[in-house]
Amino acid sequence: MFQHSLGTSEGGAISGGESTPEQVKFVGTHRLYWLPGAGLKKIAITEMRHAEAIAERVVAHGGTPVTAPSPITIGESAHEMMELDLRQEREAIRLYEQIIPAAQREGDQLTAELFGKILADEEQHYRHFSALLGLPG
Repeated sequence: MFQHSLGTSEGGAISGGESTPEQVKFVGTHRLYWLPGAGLKKIAITEMRHAEAIAERVVAHGGTPVTAPSPITIGESAHEMMELDLRQEREAIRLYEQIIPAAQREGDQLTAELFGKILADEEQHYRHFSALLGLPG
């Protein structure tokens, strides 16, 4: 939607055409909200993919994935929500740092590689939330 609002199609602002008043108004009023929201949406999609990949590994090992999520704590403010997300990313990083060597000890290289990729994503998410909170990543 943002791409279309900027006029990236033929005759739009980015392609050399003129911006419409609606495009200028959209960009002027949404600039601060668009980038963080897009980043959070990307993280949410990545987390869903993680859950799916982990469930597939559980099934491959003969187990049944848990389908009910753990209780979710929602903060009272956006800042508190980011702090909670940061804490959960840190907990996930610690867990995956334990899973990877355990999988390697068991000779399960596929699981170790999967959690290695997920760990890299979680570390990136941790840096993202740290940056949003103005903390060192």
